[in-house]
Amino acid sequence: MLNFLMLVVGLVLLVKCADIFVDGSSNIAKALGIPSLIIGLTIVAFGTSAPEAAVSITAALNGSNEISVGNVVGSNICNSLLILGLCGLFTMLKAKDEVRKRDFPYYLLSAFVLLIMTADYFLRGETIGYITRANGMVLLCFLAVYIYSLIANVRKNQKEQKEERPKFNFKDVILILIGIAGVVGGGQLVVNGATGIAKSMGISESLIALTIIAIGTSLPELVTSVVASRKGETDMAIGNVIGSDIFNILFILGTTATISPISLNYTTLMDIIFMSLSSLLVFIMLQKNKRIGQKKGLCMLAMYVLYTAYIICR
Repeated sequence: MLNFLMLVVGLVLLVKCADIFVDGSSNIAKALGIPSLIIGLTIVAFGTSAPEAAVSITAALNGSNEISVGNVVGSNICNSLLILGLCGLFTMLKAKDEVRKRDFPYYLLSAFVLLIMTADYFLRGETIGYITRANGMVLLCFLAVYIYSLIANVRKNQKEQKEERPKFNFKDVILILIGIAGVVGGGQLVVNGATGIAKSMGISESLIALTIIAIGTSLPELVTSVVASRKGETDMAIGNVIGSDIFNILFILGTTATISPISLNYTTLMDIIFMSLSSLLVFIMLQKNKRIGQKKGLCMLAMYVLYTAYIICR
């Protein structure tokens, strides 16, 4: 019971404190004269991935590699199939050309680069694969290129306009500190609770990471995308999910592996393959008529349910 309580409290702390961190950081950035669009592409993107980052980095440092990788892979599968599928039920999701031609291809590239890095060991007949420090640095380099392309594109297309600067408020510094503390503490609680549940119930840490933790840490993306889709901001719903998926792979796994190399087994490789193929399927769906409606949404939800049933049965 204590482990479940730790897990729930940790998830609540992660989601709430990530939101507090984003608010504080955004306010300070605006006070410093940083454009709102750039804030959205960087600070908010990092903020919505903060729960996954806290869990994966904490798990890697504690030696819980299954949770570290499973959290990222499970969150991305949840984002691509569950969240976009649910949004498709509420409204017709339409993707802007820049999302289809720039952001989604970059996500596919990130997913398949990760797949190649991990599959290489198993293709050579080894039973354990690794995401090495060198691999982590490569992922972070990809992230730097992506962020640079985003900011360059925003500056190129942004009309010259002066945004009114709010005054610097020391309260925002307090919000940032509280947000960081809550995210770090929540991440520790989630990892400890999940590990305890896995041991007490005799199930694998990867199952907990791919299901409960993945959905829990994806709550910011879920809430943001569903609300945006209900308000007709469908491009925001899709952009939020794709941006988060990119940051999950490049930032979280890149940072985690750079700090401490991650080992993984054949089962984890299969999850990475499914993540890559599901992202490719969604990409193809968007290319067909640039939208996701109820039929496609139901198909994506069915895939997520079948995948969840598979990982539970295995």
